[in-house]
Order: sequence, then structure tokens, then C-alpha cells
Amino acid sequence: MEQEVAREEEERKEGLIEFYDSFKDMFEFFCKNTTIHGTIRLVCSSSNKMKTAFWTLLLLASFGMLYWQFALMFSQYWDYPVVLTMSMHSEPKMFPAITICNLDPYRFDLVSEHLVQLDRMAEKSVTVLYGINTSASLFHVNEKSIHVRDLPSTGNHNGSSFKLSQKFPLVRTTEFNNRTGKRQSLVGFRLCNATGGNCYYKNYSSGMDAILEWYRFHYMNIMSQQPVIINISDHEEKIEDMVYSCQYDGEPCRPSDYVHFHHPVFGSCYTFNSKGTDPFWTATKPGIPYGLSLILRAEQKDHIPLLSTVAGVKVMIHNHNQTPFLEHEGFDIRPGIATTIGIQQDKVNRLGGNYGKCTTDGSDVKVKLLYNSYTLQACLHSCFQHIMVQKCGCGYYYYPLPPGAEYCDYNKQPAWGHCFYQLYSRLRNHHLNCFDQCPKPCRESLYKVSAGTAKWPSGKSQDWIRQALRHQNGYNSTSNRKDIAKVTIYYKQLNYQSLNESPLLSDNLLLSSMGSQWSLWFGSSVLSVVEMLELLIDTLVLSLLFCYQRFRSKTLNVARTPSIPSVSLTLESYRVVQEAGKGTAPAHGHTSGVPMAVANSSDPYPAQPSSKAIPDHCPDVVLNGFRYMKDSSLGGELNH
Repeated sequence: MEQEVAREEEERKEGLIEFYDSFKDMFEFFCKNTTIHGTIRLVCSSSNKMKTAFWTLLLLASFGMLYWQFALMFSQYWDYPVVLTMSMHSEPKMFPAITICNLDPYRFDLVSEHLVQLDRMAEKSVTVLYGINTSASLFHVNEKSIHVRDLPSTGNHNGSSFKLSQKFPLVRTTEFNNRTGKRQSLVGFRLCNATGGNCYYKNYSSGMDAILEWYRFHYMNIMSQQPVIINISDHEEKIEDMVYSCQYDGEPCRPSDYVHFHHPVFGSCYTFNSKGTDPFWTATKPGIPYGLSLILRAEQKDHIPLLSTVAGVKVMIHNHNQTPFLEHEGFDIRPGIATTIGIQQDKVNRLGGNYGKCTTDGSDVKVKLLYNSYTLQACLHSCFQHIMVQKCGCGYYYYPLPPGAEYCDYNKQPAWGHCFYQLYSRLRNHHLNCFDQCPKPCRESLYKVSAGTAKWPSGKSQDWIRQALRHQNGYNSTSNRKDIAKVTIYYKQLNYQSLNESPLLSDNLLLSSMGSQWSLWFGSSVLSVVEMLELLIDTLVLSLLFCYQRFRSKTLNVARTPSIPSVSLTLESYRVVQEAGKGTAPAHGHTSGVPMAVANSSDPYPAQPSSKAIPDHCPDVVLNGFRYMKDSSLGGELNH
């Protein structure tokens, strides 16, 4: 017995893999050897049930608090919050692009006749509304028109067939004002859908605003007769007609430093440093003497006076290779005034992906861009133009056209005004999905502007300044109106702020926070987590082993259970032995293996069994689980 125990202990020592005999052994081993604080008290206090219960509850509460903190951290992590960090940099940088416009659009001869008719309609409308005759003071219909040669075959221009519509007269209406509780007088014009069943008034509380919008509505229909691309290279004004003097960093500007284009509302425009690649425009010093200084002609020729009531020059500061949206940005320079504009640059770097919506170059935006470069305004304009073409059947004149579309003309699309103003109202109220489809750029430069003004030229210096301009630049003006302006644009300082978005809870910070919480509640490390995983794996393996052992024991018990035929054979063998002892034989043979005498069928006296067939003392016989002894008639007992 002692040798068997020693052999079992030796086998346990020499085993390659040790395992536990029960869950209790496994749990006790874990509690005694783990690095998690507090678990040893579950074993040491096993004799005191109150302490065991206390430490069990304490450990469970610590686990609950730990995973509650984990849930909060992961919830915050999956919200992908960002933090904005600001850093200051100082280095030489490129001067921004500067666009200036003279607020005096051309009166092209292709549509000049229709513009004259529109001026007369506007004159009559002002007379009806206010009883004022403005023909002599406002409208100069004899101004020189710009002729455009070599019109392309594309476009929807057909000046001979176009007719100004009389269906949109300016009228006065009254409307109840919920704020004041009184009725107020409004001025506007009526717009209807194609069937005429849905109409509304485009009203304004200011008659001036109503007249300007009514004029612009007709103007867009007239200008839709122009070709999409207007080649005015042979007829464009020279830059000297608008810019009398241009200096940057004390050096004269060069002819290659600007590009010219025409805006249908803001007139002739020039953009300086549009590409941003010429080292000439690198800013190395801050201050007024090192900026861009311009002396501009601010006289209005009054080609189309009702498009804009502002006199002066439109100026916009923007990024390079960016379309200037003068109707949304920019500021006006007053005639007879010297304006100094200090700029401060800010750079913004946004996070994309899960942390926010932004785009690097617009290639991943669903909206098909109609401009050369991506900006938020360019995307919104493109989105609106696509919806306009889809819903109204034509495009808005002030935005580029998609391929295959044409500009709106109420001779062809009588209800486009009704469609356009409703869509534009929905866009301003963010009811269209354009703001959802147009993310902000991931990287962009913003310019903060501060301006100062002074009268220029002064009363004592205006004579010699005008004489100098007349001799050098051909300036000639007999008007008493101030028709020149000076503007200086400069960097206030070369320092610029860089605003960078970064994750509030990065992967490293998340792991660090989880480690801090784990140490707070259990005072352990990553290896403790591995120990818990090991405990879970051991529990699973031990459960599988116990299940397998129970299944195997049930299978063996079923295999050892005696069957019915075996029991019958055993009982029959016992009966044969009994009859043999009494001197009788069964009528049929058996194969039980018990020696017996069988009488011959021809012998009338059967033979008695031999004394050798059944010994004096029969040995024990075990048949299929039953033990038999010799019968009492044979000198013994039968035990079973």
C-alpha cells in the first residue's frame, strides 16, 4: 500500500502538466499567489465567515467600480472628442492673394438694348411707388457698351428672341407684424409656379432693397443671353485705368503679378499674387512700408447703376488659388479716403475621420465641384447649383453651370423665380442637405482684418497729387466728386497662430487611464490581468475535464449492466444443478458447461450421475455477476 502511494506521488512530481483536483484547490492557489490585493484575505479568513463575506463584498464592489469607470472612459473615447491647442510661430511667409473690383460692370452690346428697357421699367416703377422722376439723375443709357467678338456656338444667347416680362411688377402690400401687433407696408413682386396655383410675394420692408432685388432678378434673365464664357481680352480695360500706383515692399508691381476677370455685378476685377508661388511676394518684415500700397480710381461710370448703390472699390483678402466670393466676403473702400488694412494670419488644422467632418482637397466629397479649388463656399454654391438644375430645370446665373445645363430665362422657364427663391430660402435656413454634404477643409488659412481710415488727399495736398497723377498716369477728372482712393494692406506681424485639433482621449491616454483605475482599485498591473485570464482559462479547462469524466463514467456503467438473456441462462444453469442432485435430468440438452449424465432415449432406466461429475465440494461459480455455491443436498449452501 505504501509503495502505491509513493508511486502516485512520484508520478505527480514527474508530470509535464499539473492540474487541479477541484475548483476549491484552484481558487485557493489563485488567491494565495495572485498579485491582486485583497484576494489573500479570502483564504486567510476562511475560518471567520463574517470576514470572508466582508472581503468578498469588498472585492466585488471594487470590481464593479472599476468596470463602471472603464465604461465611462470607453463611452467618452467612442464619442471622439477633440481639444484645440494653440501654438505661435514666426517665420517669413507668402503674402495673401488680393482681389479688387471697381463696382462697375460692363454693359455688353449684345444685351445693351434689353438693359435700356429694364432701366426704363425701373424708372416707371420708382415713379409709381414714390412719385419721383429719376430718368435724368440716375439712368445713363447712352454709356458706351462693350462689344464681344467671336461668340462661341454654345450657350443660350439669342438676343433677338428675348423679351422682358411684364408679369413681375413692383407693388405695395400690407402685412400684419406679430412683433409690433400692427400692419406694416411692404414692397415686393409676385412669383408663381408653372400652373399659377401657388404664388407668393417676395416682399421687403425697405423699398430700396425691393427695387434692387427686382432689378437683379430681371438682370439675370437678360444676362442669360450672354455666352457662358465671355472673351473680353480685346476690349478689357487696362489695369492703369483702375490702378494708378502699385507697390509692394517698396518695389513697383510687375505686369505678371495680377490676373484680370469680369464679375457680372462687381465689374472689372484684378487679383494680385493669385498663385502664391512668386518669391517676390514673400513677406519678410511686418509693417506698413513693407505691404501692398495701391492708389485706385474709384469713379463709377454708372454703366448699370441699380446693380449696386455703393461707390468705391471692393477689396477681398483670400488664399491663393481660391475663387473670390465677393458677394459673401470682402469690404468696400470709400473714395477720397486712405485705408490701411492690417492682417493677421491664423492657420487651422482639423482632424478628420471619426473626430469630425473635413476634407483635404474635396476629392472625397459627394458634391461635384464646379470651381477649380475646394472651399466651403465653393462646395455650397456647387451643391445649390446642382439642386437648382435638378428642381428648376436651369442654373443660377451667378454660379458656374454643370455640363449640359443652361442659365435660367423666364422666357423658357416662366416659374424659375418661384423655384429659385424657395430653394435659396431653404439653403439659408439649413433645410437643404448641402451643409451636411460640404465639410470644412482640414487645413485652411484665415485672415483677421483691422482697418483704419483717414481723409485723402488732404485739402492742401490734393492739388499737387492730382497734377502728379494727371502727368504720370493720364488721370483727368473735372468732377467735384472724390474719385480716387488709397489702400495699404500689410502684415501687422509675422507671428501667426496655429490652431490644431488633437484627440482629447487618445489610445495611449486611454490605456494610461485604464491602468490608473486598475491600480487605484486593486493596486496591480498588466500581469494581474494575465493572471485573471489564466484563472478563467483554468476554470474552463477544469469544467470540460469534469464533464468528460462524468460522461465517461456513465458510458462504462451502461456497458457493465447485465442483459436479460444472461440472467435467464444463469438461472437455468442453477436449475440443472438442482435436478442433477436429485437424480433427474432435463428433457433437453444444455450447454451450460455443468457436467451431467444424459440418459439414452432407448434405455428405460436412465443412468444416475457419476460421482465424478459432481465433486463432494463444488467450487464457487460466478456467471455474469451472480455467485453460486453448491446446494444443500450436495453438502453445502447456495449463496447469492
